[in-house]
Amino acid sequence: MDLNQLKSVALAAAYRSGAYIRSRLCAVRQIRHKGEIDLVTEVDLGSEERIIDVIQDAFPDHAILSEERGLIEGSEPYRWIIDPLDGTTNFAHGLTTCCVSIALAKHERTIIGVIWCPFSDELFAAVEGEGAYLNGRRLSVSNVDKVQDSLLVTGFPYCVKEILEPVMMRFTRCLAASQGIRRLGSAALDLGYVAAGRFEAFWEEHLHPWDVAAGHLIVTEAGGQVTNFDNHPFEVEMKSILASNGRIHNDMLNLLEVKEGE
Repeated sequence: MDLNQLKSVALAAAYRSGAYIRSRLCAVRQIRHKGEIDLVTEVDLGSEERIIDVIQDAFPDHAILSEERGLIEGSEPYRWIIDPLDGTTNFAHGLTTCCVSIALAKHERTIIGVIWCPFSDELFAAVEGEGAYLNGRRLSVSNVDKVQDSLLVTGFPYCVKEILEPVMMRFTRCLAASQGIRRLGSAALDLGYVAAGRFEAFWEEHLHPWDVAAGHLIVTEAGGQVTNFDNHPFEVEMKSILASNGRIHNDMLNLLEVKEGE
């Protein structure tokens, strides 16, 4: 199947849902809790519906995995992986650090990734083997080779209260070793920013495939490195992720290692 056609559909879906998200800022009326601090709004659902409509109009036989609706089975070896609004908590509070994340996998290998932030008009996109781009400009990870000179970014999982001690141990180590740490509240954007060289590394745990499927391809195509905390090549079902410019990856792995009894 033509990759350009597949990418065009991904972009069309992202733009359609992003326009809807932008129109609904500060107009959220329905917020419910999937967990203690895990929110979903009617905008998540409306964005997801628009994305799925675009994909199914073009490729009715493709499988779709989306955050709110779950898995829609398909008969082709293609699976779309969708986060219709990454950064829901930000959005629900009127903050614009959020995005749409759409990935396409073939035989479980991600081949297209698109992250669209409708409020900054930034489009991060990658096709396997063709590089990563931001608004048409080729992306490359940063050249920083020391953690002490690095700006890092992380996120806290929804289950953070259950694993607070190791999460804070990793955070404290990285904070002491680095130039600084940011916490944006959108894993997809965190990955896009690593690809763009704005951050040297991002780490988080207990994420879902829709959080990272597009972003990990974009980082890789920008020349970065993506593994889990045990330094295994990253797969979207893994429960931890470290994405970096590659130059500080081993040092970050050492900082993130928490041994039993510590």
